[in-house]
Amino acid sequence: MANYTAADVKKLRELTGAGMMDCKKALDEAEGNVDKAVEILRVKGQKGVAKREGRSAENGAVVSLIADDHTSGVLLELKCETDFVAKGEKFVSAAEALAAHVAATSPADLEALLSSEIEPGKTVQAYVDEANATLGEKIVLDRFAQFTGGYVSAYMHRTSPDLPPQVGVLVELDKENAEVAKDVAQHIAAFAPKYLSREDVPAETVENERRVAEATSREEGKPEAALPKIVEGRVNGFFKEVVVLEQAFAKDNKKTVQKVLDEAGVTLKRFARIRVGA
Repeated sequence: MANYTAADVKKLRELTGAGMMDCKKALDEAEGNVDKAVEILRVKGQKGVAKREGRSAENGAVVSLIADDHTSGVLLELKCETDFVAKGEKFVSAAEALAAHVAATSPADLEALLSSEIEPGKTVQAYVDEANATLGEKIVLDRFAQFTGGYVSAYMHRTSPDLPPQVGVLVELDKENAEVAKDVAQHIAAFAPKYLSREDVPAETVENERRVAEATSREEGKPEAALPKIVEGRVNGFFKEVVVLEQAFAKDNKKTVQKVLDEAGVTLKRFARIRVGA
């Protein structure tokens, strides 16, 4: 039997993020040599990448990186299969490194991000594949947001104290206001709006809501003459559900988010909300 200690197993787990039994097998094969065991795990891991492609990655973490002067910020989701891996230092460090890379390079889209070099000779896609191999789970990077230009802030929400943030919100105001930025970001985290303003809602989505509202009203036997007003009311109700500026503010439901922004003299230019796996 190979000569290694529990400390060697612990060190190998910390270096690779691999499971205890996989680490023991690798140390056995490497005759107790930790460096060689790392290489063995990487090779075995790469062989298993293709097998993991069809598996589901619904756990993970959302990380953010905000510039010291709040003129830019990044929000990024990295997904994995289990919460065990999600809360591991190796996984979270990988997510933070990817966010830092986005902040430094400002990729135009996901395709540009994955093909960019995060290290000399290593693309982001290769970096993710390497994490896939060493952590032994399907690792997926398919969403990020980056804002630059206004006052950018983020709010990160933990759904469980032993997990990294599962919900992240990035907001951009036209001018500095830390308190309003935080309040609005928290509101967005809780109420999950889909659009900034009603002008951002696709016309086909609005028309579909209008058709459903009319059909529902007819099914309920509403008077024909009253239908236009009823339908319009229901469409406006839809806007109040999905448009952040028209939602009732979380901290004071007698005000809309737009009203809160107006009172503070700031404009919400854009936002991004990411919930792991959603």
